[in-house]
Amino acid sequence: MSEIYINNNGEVKANIGATIQSGNRGHLYGDGLFESLRVLNGKPLNVEAHVNRMMEGAKVLKIRVPNYYTAEFFEEKIQELLDLSGIDQGGRVRISLDRAIGGTYKPESNEANYFIEVYPMEHNAYTLNYKGFEVDLFMEMRKQNDILANFKTKNALVYVMASIAAQEKQLDDLLVLNPKGEILEGSSSNLFVVSNGVLYTPGLEEGCLAGVMRMKIINLALANGIKVYECNIMPQNLLAADEIFMTNAVKGITWVGGYRTKRYFNNMSKKLTDLLNKSVVELEENTEEN
Repeated sequence: MSEIYINNNGEVKANIGATIQSGNRGHLYGDGLFESLRVLNGKPLNVEAHVNRMMEGAKVLKIRVPNYYTAEFFEEKIQELLDLSGIDQGGRVRISLDRAIGGTYKPESNEANYFIEVYPMEHNAYTLNYKGFEVDLFMEMRKQNDILANFKTKNALVYVMASIAAQEKQLDDLLVLNPKGEILEGSSSNLFVVSNGVLYTPGLEEGCLAGVMRMKIINLALANGIKVYECNIMPQNLLAADEIFMTNAVKGITWVGGYRTKRYFNNMSKKLTDLLNKSVVELEENTEEN
């Protein structure tokens, strides 16, 4: 499949294999951040929330970003790529933000480089998985709860290893724990537990990713009279739950069908997926009116 991307110089590269420059610090040291966005009807969603998180992460990594790296700037660049690629329905976007090339562990510069890629997707709406995911706990590694825990840094080995372990166990995903043994998230998604119609999700202070879709679901739930609590989640809470689902920006909601011998419903997952799609339609209508 051909790829279209834009590099830090504003150069659009189309119909050639996307490459990174030699010495890229994201490639060499994981010295950077990334964001994954969903595209519906040819438009990127939640750009401001993604860019804000990326800029906050850049501050923590001490990467200096120019003042014009705004949500409006990235939305314009993303839209340019979507139009050039002919993506006018569903798609996904990846924005990479890396420290400038130069140095070894000690950088020569703290300036920023960016790289954007766009890809088409089959579905032009958030769709719930037909078969519930089978999950378990990832015990071989723990995610550290530090100043980087809430951001999408390029040091993602704990998620890579969790994904590999899930495949080896013939499961759909494994849930990542922090050093206290509290459940944080899946290998690529935030986690929600449903009990008696109430949502429970790990708090940011426990070390989970500050997911854009996580916050979107929290706000949708609250706006529709569904109670949400951010709290620590332990393995025993999974066994007492009525439902479990996971969220990320690209897939939306993925419902979990089973954890070990426990089976789950997906009523809340269906309801929230409907609300999520409805919110996209309402956003488009408001944009057109304005």
